[in-house]
Amino acid sequence: MRLLVFQHIDCEHPGSLRQSLKADNIEWQAVNLHRGDAIPDLDAYDALWVMGGPMDVWDTREYPWLIEEKAAIRHWVGELDKPFLGRCLGHQLLADAMGGTCGPQKPPEIGILDIELTAAGQSDALFTGLPTHQKCLQWHSVCVTQPPADAAILARSRNCAIQAMRLGKRAWSMQYHVEIEADTIDNWADVPAYNQALMDTIGEAGLNEMRSAGAQYMTQFNKCAGQLYHNFVRAMAV
Repeated sequence: MRLLVFQHIDCEHPGSLRQSLKADNIEWQAVNLHRGDAIPDLDAYDALWVMGGPMDVWDTREYPWLIEEKAAIRHWVGELDKPFLGRCLGHQLLADAMGGTCGPQKPPEIGILDIELTAAGQSDALFTGLPTHQKCLQWHSVCVTQPPADAAILARSRNCAIQAMRLGKRAWSMQYHVEIEADTIDNWADVPAYNQALMDTIGEAGLNEMRSAGAQYMTQFNKCAGQLYHNFVRAMAV
């Protein structure tokens, strides 16, 4: 598998999924869009992962490369029909690029929170072997408000109806994170935009609770991330 990864900030990378890639001897190329990296020829790659970031999908004046990124996602999913996996901002970018809409998440979801697979999610190839109810890391103030046409909604939470979705047969995205590692919460809390959202939503005490819950559920996160990775690789062959 030749994997391309779109990144929008240094600390939001494939996380624990890097261990699975290493175990399978899969080399991956990161395109650091926030550093000005150019998007390469997409025909040279077999799968595209799009990670999270502090910008919003509509911030095209401040981050003009979002326009090219959305065009690349649209070409990848809509024309090349190759396997795609989006996380957080990547989830929102997939929706925006393919005709859906995004808007403010009210209230913001920040913390170790619950998601639930829908009936469609429970039978979806990407979620085979994963629990119907999961703990995950949430850190978002924007959500998908209207999915693209014909999208299958695969997961939800109490305050966010579109936590995961699939377009076609091989394009998946999730608002939440299970790929986190032991240092993820502290690394993200050091990002000014993330820290401000955190303080506005749950405060310093909430950060300490999130650290504690992150450590408590780390084994589950790692197991779910590993299962998700293997499901994605298997689904690529379909």
